Amino acid sequence: MDAQPNWRGAAAASRLSYKNATIAVCAFNLLVAALLLHNYFSSWTRIAGGDRLDSAQLRYIWESEELRRAMEPVDLIRRVKEIEQEAYGEHGMATDEDPKQTAAVDLSKRLKDLRAGNDGSSQKALEEWRKRKMERARQRAIEKNGTSSAKTK
Repeated sequence: MDAQPNWRGAAAASRLSYKNATIAVCAFNLLVAALLLHNYFSSWTRIAGGDRLDSAQLRYIWESEELRRAMEPVDLIRRVKEIEQEAYGEHGMATDEDPKQTAAVDLSKRLKDLRAGNDGSSQKALEEWRKRKMERARQRAIEKNGTSSAKTK
């Protein structure tokens, strides 16, 4: 039994626990943060010259602000906004329709352009396929409207 170390005695002898170490590190961090904030705020008065600004410095600041405002591309910014609104307006009109329906119409238009080499039976199958797709889309829209109106009631 004498060969086993007494851990409680060793910890008590050092008197440095995790709790004490954590408190010491936090206190050190607070001290460093206070010093950094003090240096940061005390440097403002040195940079700006304190609260005393003479008329030449004020005129220089005012002129630099005026030059910065004059250099802004106001017309370019206005034109870019107009173009974005036009593009959004055109895109907004296309989203009013069902996207699947517009895709089916676009596909059928493309296939009509390629019909020159097709035989009649494939065209008939294409037309039947398109009608079935349109009918399914209508049924989904009716079911969707029916369920949404049932939810609102």
